[in-house]
Amino acid sequence: MRLPGTRYQEHGWEQVRKLLGQCSLQAFGRLDPASLLDGDTDDSLDAYVETVAPLLYAAGARSAQAGNSYGDTVAELALTLVFELQARRADWSALCAAVGAEHARAGAFWTGPGGEAQLRKKFNDLYAVLRDKVDSDNYQAACGRQCSPNRMYAYRMLDTAYHELARLFAAWHEHLQQVGAILGRTIDAQPIEARQLRSIADCRPEWILRWSESQEQFGDGPGPLHTRSKRFAALKDNPGKIGAMLREIGEYEQLSANGDRDWLQDREDAGAWLDDYWRVLNESEQGATPGPDQILEARQDELAAPDLEFPSAPAPHDDAGAARLALVAHQLSLPPDYLSAAAALEDRASWAARQMANHSLPVRLAVYLKLLGPFDDSYPSEWLDPASGELPTMAQLALLDGVSLPTLRKRRDAAIADLNAAPGDGAPANKEEERRWA
Repeated sequence: MRLPGTRYQEHGWEQVRKLLGQCSLQAFGRLDPASLLDGDTDDSLDAYVETVAPLLYAAGARSAQAGNSYGDTVAELALTLVFELQARRADWSALCAAVGAEHARAGAFWTGPGGEAQLRKKFNDLYAVLRDKVDSDNYQAACGRQCSPNRMYAYRMLDTAYHELARLFAAWHEHLQQVGAILGRTIDAQPIEARQLRSIADCRPEWILRWSESQEQFGDGPGPLHTRSKRFAALKDNPGKIGAMLREIGEYEQLSANGDRDWLQDREDAGAWLDDYWRVLNESEQGATPGPDQILEARQDELAAPDLEFPSAPAPHDDAGAARLALVAHQLSLPPDYLSAAAALEDRASWAARQMANHSLPVRLAVYLKLLGPFDDSYPSEWLDPASGELPTMAQLALLDGVSLPTLRKRRDAAIADLNAAPGDGAPANKEEERRWA
């Protein structure tokens, strides 16, 4: 059974219980069981924890077994319960009281025939109570709903009852009378309910009640809902409450049934896809066909490029060239002095600017566009296109540089290669710059 926050309600509990009993006996093979009678429960608990903890991890194959479907081992679950005793000393005091009562009746019972089994049972009882306390607290933390240890026990009883019902329905031809009593009719062929019962969420509360009632006739004694115990008093005449608890168990089991395996499969599929992607991209770079991202980038740039002629970049003090660039900037909805204003605000002392000093400003901006994206907090507002609030597109930068898109891409990639090939002493000067260029 799986419920939110719980760790001890699954099949692995039997191994946890056995490990705790085995190691507790080993611990009191080194300690004197009479220390449980001294009245100083704190000292006896501290000595027990220090002795039993290393034994749990040295218990061989059992300690390494899976204790639940969340990945906890038997040893980890057992050790957690042992440490819980230090926070719940009243449970340890109850154990000492139980040992003291048995000692008052039979003396040092642990030295007699069957004495170890008696001592082990008292530890089993201690941890059986403790596990429901721990799981009920964790359930409340996970769900925000009240849950007592007794209610946790009731969840487990209903889960056990469902599995017993599923066993009887699967072997209906061998249990005709009891299955008939559970379903409330005579059975002479496979009941449709046997095919409909696929999970605990399909189990009906009246089946649980009738199964418990039928146990006195067909089982070893009264069922859990028909004993004199008051443990399940709140469920005995409340099928609605039973149904809600059954549905809750079923819904969470369905929710958590993948056990993270689907996520792991997605991770493996994604890894394989990336391997194929980089293999195809590498082959395309060596051949004549551009990679898929380059095809898409080229197509987007072609769609975004306005129908303008490419002016050549102006030489120094070339007023005519500057005028042409101002005209191009105006046609691109950029300020006429865009290039000069953007160049003036570039941090020439930065590591990136030093490495790309031999490249034009549009190429450097293309590098920023590629590596940092169209917008970054470090960009001066003068770098941004007023219309979009982002860096100019590759098509706009190509026009500003007076080159074609393929040429701008080649120059941009060459500038990126210069960054990647920078020597160690040219590394980013501070952590922030290092983060941005990582």
